[in-house]
Amino acid sequence: MAVLNTADPAAKVGLTLTTAAAWRAGSITAIGQALPPARPARPDQPEILPPNRMPRRGTGGTAGKISLLHALAHIEFNAIDLAWDVVARFAGLALPKAFFDDWVDVAADEARHFLGLQGLLQDLGADYGTLPAHDGLWDAARKTADSLRDRLAVVPMTLEARALDTAPATIARLREAGATDWLPVLEKVLADEIHHVAVGVRWFDVLCRQSGDDPAATYQAIIRRHFTKGLKAPFNHQARAQAGFPAAYYETLAGLPR
Repeated sequence: MAVLNTADPAAKVGLTLTTAAAWRAGSITAIGQALPPARPARPDQPEILPPNRMPRRGTGGTAGKISLLHALAHIEFNAIDLAWDVVARFAGLALPKAFFDDWVDVAADEARHFLGLQGLLQDLGADYGTLPAHDGLWDAARKTADSLRDRLAVVPMTLEARALDTAPATIARLREAGATDWLPVLEKVLADEIHHVAVGVRWFDVLCRQSGDDPAATYQAIIRRHFTKGLKAPFNHQARAQAGFPAAYYETLAGLPR
């Protein structure tokens, strides 16, 4: 809960990493029952704009590179809170410790991703908060606050899985642009995101089987409710398969065929 109520990025990252280390070491043995905030504490900057007012970002020139890195850092900053929100919000569901182990690890990964991207921004003379950002990722959390199955389907299995689809092309463009010093950071982010999608798929399947529901059909029903225009193809089938995410779950959702 303390992480969710911490606005300063450096403090949020530091508290995440120390809390995750304490959890793994067994110094923290119980999850509290306090309801997390509807929206985590946020720094005064970046300015939050509606998604349709966000300037287009690219990889050309220093300004374009800063814009891209800032957008990625903002995603990772939000992802820290998304992971802790899952831990706190759904603590009352009598889930096994392995569930919380997974999400604490995800939170720590996201914190390290943010640090890596922040470092790249600072190498370019910029910092997180200097450009506007949007709140689309947290909107997804708000809309799924009442259902763990919806949260898993929408956030790791759809939004994070979409990052698996787009990241290879972004990495290729950066390689062509000569930004090879970025590649270890971005390739690590991609590798970890495969694991995060896998966490979402695994626990979504567990919840569906516990209630006797077909996981693929349940995922499709949830996505039809939350994404009325369907999902965007093409899909990175290789990365999704590494995450244990069968194509049968999502392929029919491209354009929402009936």
